[in-house]
Amino acid sequence: MNFLSLLKRSIIYKLKKKISIDEDNLSKKSLDDLFHHYGSDKANFFKKGDRQGHGYSNFYVNHLEHLRNKKINILEIGSYAGASAAAFTKYFPNANIFCFDVNISNFIYMSKKINVYGVDINNKKKIKKILQKIFITHKFNSFDLIIDDGSHNLKDILLSLNLFFKNLNDNGIFVIEDFMHPNYYEYNRNVEHILVDEFLKNIKNKKFSKSSLVNEENQKYLMDTIKEIIFENGNLRDSNICFIKKKKIK
Repeated sequence: MNFLSLLKRSIIYKLKKKISIDEDNLSKKSLDDLFHHYGSDKANFFKKGDRQGHGYSNFYVNHLEHLRNKKINILEIGSYAGASAAAFTKYFPNANIFCFDVNISNFIYMSKKINVYGVDINNKKKIKKILQKIFITHKFNSFDLIIDDGSHNLKDILLSLNLFFKNLNDNGIFVIEDFMHPNYYEYNRNVEHILVDEFLKNIKNKKFSKSSLVNEENQKYLMDTIKEIIFENGNLRDSNICFIKKKKIK
């Protein structure tokens, strides 16, 4: 993604009228209801025609309930219109949410808890600069929860894990949604590489994978710092979500 395209989308985002959600009194709703209300396909059924969604709500509740009332910082990679970010602001009342997306012109929600950044996942230099700014401005140095719901392209999923897992707190959780899209769809298999599920199984089994994207040093870091990898299957054939739990590092 070139600079001018990102700039154009950033200008559209700044000029676009957005829906303020800070006064929405929805704290008693379930996470699935919140996903449905704001139009996220993470719900069992989502807004557009009550179509069946991925049904990730219960998995998020099962794995993240312990964080619900804590003061946490969430990074969401691939926020699109901001539906799930909006839902998370209500489910996690003490959270700050940082949204990275290549096309923020789609973003329609606004909250004092949501911070939006237009960036291409392949631009490591720009990402590091934004992360540094976030950590300095908001006075923390790593995230409690990172959610990758980006392009679902094989290369981008592996780049995200390689780049962002080091910015996850001890005992933090890294979530990859739709991580098996490259298994199902050729257009998501955009690089010659072992698929995500096999790569993660190798990490779990302390086995190195041949990789042009994650070198052996970084694979070793993942092996040493990952506590648990859990695969879950949602409602649809391609509804696969993964929760990667980080160890408490001494």
